[in-house]
Parts: sequence; structure tokens; C-alpha cells
Amino acid sequence: MARKKAEINETPAVAKATPVAKSAPRARKPKVETPAAEKPARAPKTAKAAPAPATSLLFMAPDLPTLVIDPKRNKPVVNKADDDSHLRRRTRRRSGEDVPGEVAPNAVVKVRTPREPKEPSNEPQKVRGSTRLEAKKQRRRDGRDAGRRRNTITESEFLARREAVDRTMVVRSKDSKIQIGVLEDKVLVEHYVAKSSEASLIGNVYLGKVQNVLPSMEAAFVDIGRGRNAVLYSGEVDWELAETGNQPRRIELALKSGDTVLVQVTKDPVGQKGARLTSAVSLPGRYLVYVPNGSMNGISRKLPETERTRLKRILKEVLPEDAGVIVRTAAEGATEEQLTLDVQRLQKQWEEIQKKVAKSQAPLLLHSEPDLLIKIIRDVFNEDFQKLVISGDDAREAIEGYLAAVAPDLQERVESYTGNRDIFDEYRIGEQIYKALERKVYLPSGGSLVIDRTEAMTVVDVNTGKFVGSGGNLEETVTKNNLEAAEEVVRQLRLRDIGGIIVIDFIDMVLENNRDLVQRRLMECLSRDRTKHQVAEVTSLGLVQMTRKKLGIGLLETFSEACDVCAGRGVIVHHEPHMRAGNRSSEVTPKETGSGGGKNRRNKNQQPKQEVAKVVTAESAEQINSLVAQIAASTLGEHDVAPPSEDKTLDAVLGALPQGSAPGSSKRKSKRVTSGGIVTPQSDNPSEKSE
Repeated sequence: MARKKAEINETPAVAKATPVAKSAPRARKPKVETPAAEKPARAPKTAKAAPAPATSLLFMAPDLPTLVIDPKRNKPVVNKADDDSHLRRRTRRRSGEDVPGEVAPNAVVKVRTPREPKEPSNEPQKVRGSTRLEAKKQRRRDGRDAGRRRNTITESEFLARREAVDRTMVVRSKDSKIQIGVLEDKVLVEHYVAKSSEASLIGNVYLGKVQNVLPSMEAAFVDIGRGRNAVLYSGEVDWELAETGNQPRRIELALKSGDTVLVQVTKDPVGQKGARLTSAVSLPGRYLVYVPNGSMNGISRKLPETERTRLKRILKEVLPEDAGVIVRTAAEGATEEQLTLDVQRLQKQWEEIQKKVAKSQAPLLLHSEPDLLIKIIRDVFNEDFQKLVISGDDAREAIEGYLAAVAPDLQERVESYTGNRDIFDEYRIGEQIYKALERKVYLPSGGSLVIDRTEAMTVVDVNTGKFVGSGGNLEETVTKNNLEAAEEVVRQLRLRDIGGIIVIDFIDMVLENNRDLVQRRLMECLSRDRTKHQVAEVTSLGLVQMTRKKLGIGLLETFSEACDVCAGRGVIVHHEPHMRAGNRSSEVTPKETGSGGGKNRRNKNQQPKQEVAKVVTAESAEQINSLVAQIAASTLGEHDVAPPSEDKTLDAVLGALPQGSAPGSSKRKSKRVTSGGIVTPQSDNPSEKSE
């Protein structure tokens, strides 16, 4: 490549300076060329000296190598001959090339043999260590990844979220049960039922006795004195307290039959399943959750960053060294004194539990959580609520007593209901509960949701219904419907207390921005849900899958029971093939089935016979009346009219009446043919005919 020349004007400090003229002539010395870098710069001696002229320096540009593009990586390389030195050996091994022949004299080359692919095994593989512990690690890892992607809530967003929603809590005490409703903008979003006969075990601390250990299931069954044994999985064992030494973390090495263990209930028994236990005991308070023997502290992510920093500073001074805490959202704005009192109260509870453990025998209840009413007030009711309306003297006294001891600043928001109507009717809570028990939910714009619950998961289907949009195109219409559905889905999950795996089938959208918008709206609405949840990525079929922790039995189970005829399945199974009539649809509308009980569902697949029933004429009616009058006269002792014999009277009455249906046959209304040829419905029930 041809060499290039360039001219650069240097400053006098760098360039070769020219001698300044003197007043007296001097003898000139021979000029010796000195490089500019070695020659020191001279400053002018007098201010009147003329500036030195700029000196032009010449430099030689380096030779640029020829640009060569690697065809495999589609990237430039310095030289084709040195291509192998810049490519990774893994790439050469994958492509099957050999090590280049030209190698430096002192270089040591080690050629790795390619790994042979393993043949697929037909035998089930096992996990090293505990499967449940490995699954717990994966869930925590996924949770940390989701937490890193979650944006930090600013203080302005936190305050805007609080002021944007008008929250009200309604409590009704009636017939030995207490119902609690949470309203957001006058819309019911949460509902709780507390019965005196059905107390929850969640949060209770027991001194249990191990009955059996199943290594293959990685579980231990513990007797807590409740009749049915509870289950303790290896993932819920506090391994820091378990004395296993250097042995692997396996439950059969930590627990044995007959051992005494301190456990806490995390889930109530349901059906044939016993209660779920954990050996990591935690005591919930008003502002935080006290974790004995804990080494880490956590703060709710729903709080702004400034508040989280303030709480961290306070906890360093308040907490003891051998305990950890989890700060609740209710701690926002709490003073150091309030947090200190909460920690001291919970620490005292833990000391009392330890004293009972030292002098008691298993199984034994060591600490019980308060009833559901106080628990909801403690966990849910905070500064976000404008008011708490109570109907019932006993409930009001319990709530006011708890708030006076724990949160006196919230007492002014408690109100007593004095209206004549029922408090649930006043706030239209009963109407909203009735709608939440239905399978189909209608959206304000005309769309609908269909919620189906199975043993494995809950599936939510989004439909446009009558919503056709207002201008725009199909993509805009579908996106608006999905945005409205996302808000209603979250409300239904909270109101119905649906937990487990949840799959939402939104209407397909073409643009990626619209899909992200719907998912962001779903996450924003879920931020109001205090129940632990996690939203996974959208599947390849466009389904949004999420999980939600379930603690209670659900709204539907609270207000319903399984059908005795179909056992909750919804269909009747026949021993022989059942033929349906072709003219009538197999589905029956709610108007035809009434309230939807078991008898009505039994008639779904039974079609009424097209037959003409016998009709009571005027002559037969007169005959029946005369016979009834004769029977009444004979009963009163009037013997003027001789009554016919008993057998003839009964036969005459039965002959005048229409033919009745066989026992167990359908009770649908038969059809009556009049003289005009008009078919009108007529009931087979004699009581309905008399009316």
C-alpha cells in the first residue's frame, strides 16, 4: 500500500523552535539536528520576542492489512493464514477440522476428542440428594430472576396507587358466623367467612411426634393431636437446626419414628389430605413477621425504595442478632417505637413457646393464631382503607380492642352500621357473591369470561361476545377486550380465592406490543393481590400461565355442596347407551331447570314424552264434588243421604281423576290439547292443577 504524507501544525512547545534574533551579533555554531521529542522546549525570554513559526513534521502511516472476511463466522479476520488462531477450538472441533499444521515451536497442542452422544435411557433417572430441595432451589432461582426483571416502585407510584382506589371493609356478624367483604371502588374483590365451628389451623405451632418416615416420598407423618396425621416434606425442614452433620440432606437422616419435632401448620387439611407442616417457625405481627433463628431480613417489594431504605436502617438497631424478620407492607410509615414494640411482643411469644417445649410432651398445641376476624384485621386492614363498617356488637368489641392495643391510629376509621337494611344488601355484596358463583362472567363492554376449575388447574377463556368495538380494526378491538378481561380475571381470582395453576386464554393478538401491554396490565392488577403469585412467560400457543397460593377452601366450596345424584360431575351416567331427541338440544337453560339442583340436572337427558293427558271435564268434576260432599256428610253424622259403599266411592273418585305418572318418572309439564288445537302446558302434579 502506498505511503501517505500529512502535514500537522505543532505548537511552539512541541515543534522545533527557530532561534530568536539578538541585539548583539554572535558567532554562529554549527547546526545539529535534534529530534523534537528529545529537544526541550524553550520559552521566549522577553515578551517582545516574535512568536516562533510553526514547524511541519512528517510521519509515516502504518501499513493496513488486507481485510479478509471469514465465511463461517461472517466476521473480518486479520489474515487468512492466521485465521485458525482467532477461531475457537470448540468451533473447529464442532466443524470437524483438524488442528492447523503450522504450530509455534514451543507450543503444546492438546487435541480433545469429541464427546460421543449418549444413548437415551429407558430407565428413570434420580436426583442427587433431595428432589424436593432441588425443586425448592429452582423455584427460588426463578423467583430471583423474576425479581430482577421487576421494576422498582417509586414513591410517586406508590402514593398514586393508594389514592386511586377507594377501599372499604365490611364486617357482618350473623348466626354464629362472621362474613368479611373488601370493596375497591364499591366492587367486591375479597370475601372471607369465619365460622365458630370451623377454626383454621394455619399458623398454629405444635409439638409433634413423628409417626412414620417415607424416604421414597421424602416426607414424614407427624402426630399433632388432631386425629389425622399431618405431613412434613423434606423441603419444609429447617436443615440448620437438624443435626445431620456432613451427611446429605435426606429426611430419613434427620427424622426417625418417635422423634419430637417443633412444627407449624401452613395449610389446613382438605378432604383426605392432612395438614401441611413446616419446621421453620415464624410468628406474624402487625408490621413484620418474626423468624426465630433466622439470618436474613426481607422487606416487601410493594414499598418504595426510600421507605425500604428507612426500614433497613431501623431494623439494624431493633433486631436481635439471632433472629430475622420479614417486613410487611403495613410497616410503611411506622415509627421506630412501633417496630420495636412489635418485635418485643413477638420475641416474648417465642420465649413462651420455648418454655413449653422444655417441660411438655408431644403432641401438644403450643401457640394458636387468633380467629379469622382478628387475623384479617391484622393482615389486611391498614392505612389504605378509608373506613371499616361493622354490623354486630361482638365483632365490633373484638376489633376495637385489638386496634386499641396494636394500631390506635386506625380506630377513627371504624364505624358501626345502624341502618335498617342488611349491611350486605346496603353495599350490594350479596348480589356480587351470587354472580361470582356462576361459571360465566360478563364484562361491561359485552365480552365474557368462562372459568372452569379442574383437578389439575383452573382455565379462564376470554371471549369478545357482543363487543364489536367502535372504529379501528380487529387488532384494536381484540386488544381492548383483552385489557378489560385482564382486570376482571384478577378480580375473580381474588374473590373466588382460586389457587394452584391458572391458565388464561386471551384472544390472539398479532402485534408484540399489544401482547406486552396486556401482560403489563395483568401484572399491574396483580400488584393489589396480597396472596403470593407468580406469572410465567407466555407459551407458544399464546396462553398466559401463572400460579397463585391457595390458603382457604374457596368461594364456591363455601356456598355449595356436591350433588347427591351425580356426585358433582354434572352428568348422569347410564348403563345403556342413552338416545337423545333430535328436535331438542341436549343443553337445558337455567329457566327450564330452575335452581339447578340434583333433580333438575337429572332431567337434562330425559325428554318428555309427547302424549295427551287425561283432562278433568265438567261432568267428572261435578261427580267428584258430590262424592266429596257425601263423604263429608257421613263424617259429620248426617245420614239423610245414604253414602255409597267405600269401594265404589274410591273407584268413582279415581276414575274421574286423570291418570298419574309412574313413581320416579319425569315431572315435566305435559301438554294439553284444547278444542282449538292449541297445545298448552299442564303440570302432572295434582296440587298445581287445583291452583
